Amino acid sequence: MLKLAAAFTVCAVLRAASAELQAAEELYRQTRYQEALAAAQPLLSRDAAAPLLAGKAAYGMGDYKKACEFFERAAASDPASSTARHWLGRAFGRRAETAFALAAPGYASKARQNFEKAVELEPANGEALNDLFEYYLQAPGFLGGGLDKAQALLPKIKAVDAAEEAFATAKLAEGRKDFATAERQLRRAVELAPKSVGRLLDVAQFLSRRARIPEAVQWLDRAAVHSPKHPQVLFQTARIHIEAKQNLPAARALLRQYLQLPPHPDLPSREEAQKLLKQAGGA
Repeated sequence: MLKLAAAFTVCAVLRAASAELQAAEELYRQTRYQEALAAAQPLLSRDAAAPLLAGKAAYGMGDYKKACEFFERAAASDPASSTARHWLGRAFGRRAETAFALAAPGYASKARQNFEKAVELEPANGEALNDLFEYYLQAPGFLGGGLDKAQALLPKIKAVDAAEEAFATAKLAEGRKDFATAERQLRRAVELAPKSVGRLLDVAQFLSRRARIPEAVQWLDRAAVHSPKHPQVLFQTARIHIEAKQNLPAARALLRQYLQLPPHPDLPSREEAQKLLKQAGGA
């Protein structure tokens, strides 16, 4: 009977920890990062998923050193976790971007190593593949980057998502100043994923970078017809109009609409939206 009572006690503790973790995760989804971190910290020794959530909350707060500590703990407790390695790579990447010059290369190398490990652990981890591709695309050779390395990832990306492979091919072509191929591949990505509003926005953003604003607006209009209330449609349409210094009243209206939506970690922050709104002459 004592053993049975102990088992019930353990189950009750685990259920309680799970409920507390779910509450912390909800705070994180609402971008209430400081509260999410405070809620996750008491669970670090009781719930294996807590260090990962704590790291994501610290990352959202911009405390990348603390985020690395939590993600390292998550990776140590679950060496097979591609997700922990991926987030650890992201955190080291941010530290590289914000560190002084002498420390930045070391953090950048650790970002690459963790992205590579994440892909090794789970080849179908599309987000890790995309971040590793972006690293190879942007980083110089002495930090382990290179266009050839980025190109070598394309078959792996295609195995996960053909439209994403077309998008990655476009980025690679744009990096090589082959703008015709880049545009062709972006349009191909739209054909491969016709239900994805993000692919329409990718074309619009490319055309905006090429200063082809009237064409960019046509693609923004297509995105608005596809998903008129999609947060990224609102934000990116406003951003392109503001960068082109046109239709500023419409851009302000879109940003105000965006700011009324619930925040989410995967969307541009409210601070970014407010900064754009100020640029457009709004308050």
